[in-house]
Amino acid sequence: MEKHTFHIEDERYQGVRIDKVLPDFNSTWSRSEMQEWIKEGLVTVNGKAIKANYKVKKNDEIIVTEKEVKEADITPENLNLDIYYEDDDVAIVYKPKGMVVHPSAGHHSGTLVNGLMYQINNLSGINGEIRPGIVHRIDKDTSGLLMVAKNDVAHRNLVEQLMAKTVTRKYSALVHGNIPHDYGTIDAPIGRNKNDRQAMAVVDDGKEAITHFDVKEHFNHYTLVECQLETGRTHQIRVHMKYIGYPLVGDPKYGPKKTLDIGGQALHAGIIGFEHPRTGEYIERSAPAPKSFEDVLQDIRSTDG
Repeated sequence: MEKHTFHIEDERYQGVRIDKVLPDFNSTWSRSEMQEWIKEGLVTVNGKAIKANYKVKKNDEIIVTEKEVKEADITPENLNLDIYYEDDDVAIVYKPKGMVVHPSAGHHSGTLVNGLMYQINNLSGINGEIRPGIVHRIDKDTSGLLMVAKNDVAHRNLVEQLMAKTVTRKYSALVHGNIPHDYGTIDAPIGRNKNDRQAMAVVDDGKEAITHFDVKEHFNHYTLVECQLETGRTHQIRVHMKYIGYPLVGDPKYGPKKTLDIGGQALHAGIIGFEHPRTGEYIERSAPAPKSFEDVLQDIRSTDG
């Protein structure tokens, strides 16, 4: 079992529950996962076991003992995934719109992980038995490229790059409204929506979230933008664009009641770039938006241009 040691020095963590703090130190950890590890005695503070509601204090020494990964009990499936890059350490894979990234309640097959286990021989085990190789995620109805780690060394390195905000992640997004600017930056913290625990929102006590955007095409009632993530919060682009008054077209959770029925948000993760964990070489790949996205754009160009 691998151990991670953290020393609390940042003032903003003081008085915050430990199960909320730990995912900030490792983006592959979820709060629910931390609660489980704490119950199992895998997290100590200053040498003592604690409960999930323990509130962190300055100079605390936190030691997290990562759970041993069991062999994944997932059925490999031939889903004909498009692999844009692959070597002994990493891969860049395209996730189609409508596909879930990893198995969960109600999604035991047909996920990206099922397909990865069929097409890729080795996958890192750091992120647990149901998420082998998964370093980061995109929403079910968002299409696009994802980094995949093929061993634990590569996995840790890619996570460090994400935390250092050095990974290039660019998305195409079609939003409601004609944005009057050519570019902008949204710097607004994101956390759970206090009125809807299934949704995220801009909240004062949320985690840092920064999205940069460039306008690519103006229409009368819509705008095509390219969003670049500096951070990677849940639903970040969808929440941020709604926050500034330009929600994504087709978004069932954050969009307006009257939107285009396109089977989910018009969002495509088209570009991913990072330093290779072993060689340090910069690798970047791009993937065109799916036909459904392009068809919507063509319709808008002909009716709203």
